[in-house]
Amino acid sequence: MSKTTVAVIGAGHLGQFHAAKYAASPNATLVGIADTSAERGALIAGKYGVPSFTDYRELLPLVQAVSIAVPAALHYAIAKDCLEAGLHVLVEKPIAVTLEDADKMIALARASKRVLQVGHVERFNPVGAELLRQVRQPLFIECHRLAPFKPRGTDVSVLLDLMIHDLDLIATLAGAPCVQIDACGASVLSDSPDIVNARLRFENGCIANITSSRVSLKVERKLRIFQRDGYFSADLGKQEITIARKLVGDPPISVEQNKIAGDALELEIESFLEAVRTGREAVVTGEAGRLALQLCLEVGSKMMALGDQRASWSMHAH
Repeated sequence: MSKTTVAVIGAGHLGQFHAAKYAASPNATLVGIADTSAERGALIAGKYGVPSFTDYRELLPLVQAVSIAVPAALHYAIAKDCLEAGLHVLVEKPIAVTLEDADKMIALARASKRVLQVGHVERFNPVGAELLRQVRQPLFIECHRLAPFKPRGTDVSVLLDLMIHDLDLIATLAGAPCVQIDACGASVLSDSPDIVNARLRFENGCIANITSSRVSLKVERKLRIFQRDGYFSADLGKQEITIARKLVGDPPISVEQNKIAGDALELEIESFLEAVRTGREAVVTGEAGRLALQLCLEVGSKMMALGDQRASWSMHAH
């Protein structure tokens, strides 16, 4: 079986990890690294004995597939060049910063018959994958994703930085269109929202309450899911899951606790390579990435509308 030749565009925080996984994969040959910082690109490329480039376009004729791990505002332009060059693309989340750009990327991938996978890595977290296997018709989902403040990632709001992971996972678990969103949030240490709470109602009656913060004193990535026959408590960070199920008889409830360890990024990249190799659809398609982006933008819109209402109430109060 021939290996897929790959390159990583963007040698920052996430790109360096993509490079490491490709270099270690039995199914890939890492050909090069591209980064606008010659020093940074050379540092990461040097670890794996491959050349570095400051212009990613020089790499495109040399590979079959790429990972794009650059600031979100650049996703569309770089993905466009890669897809038009006939390459398969794994783009970090969010797929793009506008739905229009996401639609163009999806259309390009479809026209070129190339894989477009979006880096919603929690789908490949063994605990997230277990939830997707076991949860059926959830009634209520509660989610907390908290992190301390870091300047990295503040080019976007906490919605596109953190909440988008949970919006993707929850929309998949709910399995129905979202029909109502309420949201509020605040900017604390950056110019865009740093903490946001959103309540989503889905067409099938499922309710999700999501809190995302990048100004907390602790790290937490937890989901609690209630359905008619059971309850799931999942810690995506510690990779632990507790499942309580209703029983007929005594005791009325069974409780099962498991730790399901695994390297989510490695699993994501191997899934991408398999899609490239076999021609099957990506696990997280461009369309799935677009839906997560759409939900993010709608949460942001509702939050802004509430902010406008608060301003109006304040003016009336005076």
